[in-house]
Amino acid sequence: MESAGDWCLIESDPGVFTQLIKKFGAKGVQVEELWTIEDSIFENLRPVHGLIFLFKYLQHEEPSGPVVTDDRLEKIYFAKQVINNACATQAIISLLLNCNHPDVDLGPELSKLKEFSMSFDPKMRGLTLSNSQTIRSAHNSMAQQTLFEFDPKMATKDDDAYHFIAYMPIEGKLYELDGLREGPIDHGAIAPEQDWLDVVRPIILKRINVYTEGEIHFNLMALVSDRKMIYERQLEEHLKEVQMLGMETDITENEIPKLRMFIEYEDAKMARYQLEMVRRRHNYLPFIITLLKILAEEKKLLPLFEKAKERAAKKGPKKMKV
Repeated sequence: MESAGDWCLIESDPGVFTQLIKKFGAKGVQVEELWTIEDSIFENLRPVHGLIFLFKYLQHEEPSGPVVTDDRLEKIYFAKQVINNACATQAIISLLLNCNHPDVDLGPELSKLKEFSMSFDPKMRGLTLSNSQTIRSAHNSMAQQTLFEFDPKMATKDDDAYHFIAYMPIEGKLYELDGLREGPIDHGAIAPEQDWLDVVRPIILKRINVYTEGEIHFNLMALVSDRKMIYERQLEEHLKEVQMLGMETDITENEIPKLRMFIEYEDAKMARYQLEMVRRRHNYLPFIITLLKILAEEKKLLPLFEKAKERAAKKGPKKMKV
């Protein structure tokens, strides 16, 4: 049996996070990667329920706003991170358990977790989450197959550490949900006519600008409503309109085939995510050993090794990417 400490590292990838949500039993949402934070990218993704931000963790970084420790914690689900490598799961669960939208169905496991631990303080919520066998198993099922085991004690103080946090609107305010803090960070009120994404944009950009020039190890993902579900809903509305009128209008004539194409695209994307997950979990070591043996027998292994060394020397040292 796994101990509470056996949590794997999770790749920052929309397919991984979408599969993770399904493993939790939640429905009606998926994760999309964002290549920019400009408003145009959100146009076809709304509603956006929250953002997940991956960044290089800096020790002793001051919170960028007041930390909530008052009675708002009775309504905001915030869990303190008490276990290593759990920040990815905590970020996505924080968004899901604070999301109040008709598209989002938490499913039995997350509903039970929220009901059971909502009255706890943040540390007890974190302990409850990290000791959930279902949550931990779902998290660890996202692990990438490793060919070799490395001793974690070999890591040095100079090694880069990366961390996931979440941003979302809750009851008219923007909050940052970072399990390493004592509570949610309050980024202030969102005006009634204001899009919460316009409020969060400068906060994320300011955070990125803290780092040295040329630092590119950031990743931003959005928790959005299930795209296929939305397209199917729109398609149904257009088909009803056609049925009522007995004929297609200019709008439905263009929209119906477009929506069917979008639905096919989402099906293909989810199939690709599943295939990528199988490849992540597959053990390629027997194949690699057999290939190396064949290359050695044909005296091709050493020349290939020398070429690889030359190529690596020309490129110079590389920074770790996450």
